[in-house]
Amino acid sequence: MRVAIASDHGGFIQKAPLAAYIESLGHEVVDFGCDSEERCDYPDFADLAARALARGEVDRAVLICGTGIGMALTADKIPGVRAAAIQSLEFVELFRAHNNGNCLCISGRFSTIEMNQRIIRSFFETPFEGGRHEGRVAKIMREDDPAFPGVVEGDVR
Repeated sequence: MRVAIASDHGGFIQKAPLAAYIESLGHEVVDFGCDSEERCDYPDFADLAARALARGEVDRAVLICGTGIGMALTADKIPGVRAAAIQSLEFVELFRAHNNGNCLCISGRFSTIEMNQRIIRSFFETPFEGGRHEGRVAKIMREDDPAFPGVVEGDVR
């Protein structure tokens, strides 16, 4: 699997060791920056990696900022990307199993590298369950279509 990785200054210290960890799991890593601990803007790096994911140049993405929240907010704006800020094993398992998440956003400041490694491993190993979740993921993805008018109030399940 080809995996995009990117960080801002808040996630930079974990980026290289996590990239090496992803490679040790047998995946190819494509690094979208940043390249130092110098202050930078996470939306720029999240955009680069998320657009590569949306274009199919990579299969998944792992983004690291101070909290994971800013990266997730940015990446999730890109059509085709399902991003979430994750800080627990339970949440990453549900993110994959129920939402078919393809863009993992993690904290470089509030999660240890060991915890992030465990989260990353689960991100790659947990399959999408499909079934009842397929229709819900389709509803999530309809939001990417600018022509989608929104849910009509009487048509909610």
